[in-house]
Amino acid sequence: MTSTAAALPTRTDVAVVGAGPTGLALAVTLAEAGIDFVLLDRQAEGANTSRAAVVHARTLEVLDELDPSGTLSGDLIGRGVRVSRFRIRDGARPLAAVDFDGLPTAHPYALMVPQYETEAVLLERLRALGGDVHRPYEVTSVTQDADGVTLTTATGETLRAAHAVGADGMHSVVRGAAGIAFEGSAYGESFVLADVVMDWAPGPHEVTLAFGAAGPTVIAPLPGGHYRIVAAVAEAPAEPDLAFVRDLMDERVPGRAAVRELVWSSRFRIHHRVADRYRAGRLLLAGDAAHVHSPAGGQGMNTGIQDGYALGRALATGDLDGYEARRRPVARRVVALTHRMTRAATTRNPVLRAARNALLPLLARIPALRDRLATELAELNYR
Repeated sequence: MTSTAAALPTRTDVAVVGAGPTGLALAVTLAEAGIDFVLLDRQAEGANTSRAAVVHARTLEVLDELDPSGTLSGDLIGRGVRVSRFRIRDGARPLAAVDFDGLPTAHPYALMVPQYETEAVLLERLRALGGDVHRPYEVTSVTQDADGVTLTTATGETLRAAHAVGADGMHSVVRGAAGIAFEGSAYGESFVLADVVMDWAPGPHEVTLAFGAAGPTVIAPLPGGHYRIVAAVAEAPAEPDLAFVRDLMDERVPGRAAVRELVWSSRFRIHHRVADRYRAGRLLLAGDAAHVHSPAGGQGMNTGIQDGYALGRALATGDLDGYEARRRPVARRVVALTHRMTRAATTRNPVLRAARNALLPLLARIPALRDRLATELAELNYR
C-alpha cells in the first residue's frame, strides 16, 4: 500500500484492478481490515470522466459503516445537493412523484454529486488509512494457478497476489482471464450526457424524468447551479454542442429550460448484462465488471460501491462464496428494474405511451407502491 509515485510491489494479498468508485470502496474496506493489497489503475489521476451523479441512501450507509465517525459520508454530503423527490412528467405535465424523505434511514434523500467527488472522498479516506492507487499501470494479462495469481502490465512489470479482483469495468481484463461469460445485450438508442448551466423551471429540488415522443430525458441538479441532462436520442452526435443541447431541451421540455452554458458532454450507448459468476478460483468481479445496465434510477455506481464493500468484508472473513450468493441476486434485480424503467420510458408506440401516461398517476396514488419504489431506488432492500 505505497504511494502513486512508488514502484509497483512484486507481491500482495489482493490485487485490485481498477480504481473507480468500486475499486476504491474495496480498497478502503481492505485497509480497514488490515489486509495487504495493491490497487492499480490504467489512467493518470484526474483523467476519469464523470458519468455517475447520484449517491443513494444505502451507499451513504455503507460509507458510515466504513467510517463510523461520519466524516466520510459527511464530507461527500457537503460536496453535493440533497434531493428528496423524483418526479416523472410527460413533457411539462406531472404524472407521478416518488419521495425519499420518509425512508427509514439516516439519509432520506438522493445525494446529487459528480462521480469525481465520490472518488475524491474515497481516495482521501484510503490515503488516511495508509493506502493509495498505483497509476498508470495497465494490466494486460492475468493468470492463476493453484498458489496464486500473476498480473502483468503493459510495461512488463509483474505482480503476484493470492487473489485478484476485476473492478475494471465493462471490458474487464480480469473477467476475460477468468473465462466468465457476460450475458445480455445492448439497447438500440444512443444517449446524450451533458452538464450545463441553465435556468430550469422546476428548480434544483427534484430529479425529473420527462417522457416524450422522441425519447426520455432526465434532468438532475448538481452543485454549483449546474444540471445533468441524460437523454435518449436516435443517433446522437459524438460530441453534442451547446446548440444541440438547447434544441434538445426546447423539443423535450418546451418553455421549461434556458441552457446558458455547456460544461461537458458526451455520447454513449448502454447495455444490460450480468456476469454468469462473480468468482472463478482466485479471480473475483465487482462493479461494472460484474454487471452493467441502464442509468435509469442512478443505480450503477451505487451497486458497485456496495459490491466493493461486500467483497472486502468477504475477503476479510474468508467467505468468498457468500459474496456471490449475496451480491449477484442484487445485480440481477437492479438490471431487471432498470430494464423495465428504460423500456417504459423509451417506447415509441403511441398506444403504449398513452397507456403508460394514464396508468402512472393512478399507481402514484397508492402509498405502498410509492414507498416500495423509493426503497428500491435508494437500495435499502439490499442491506
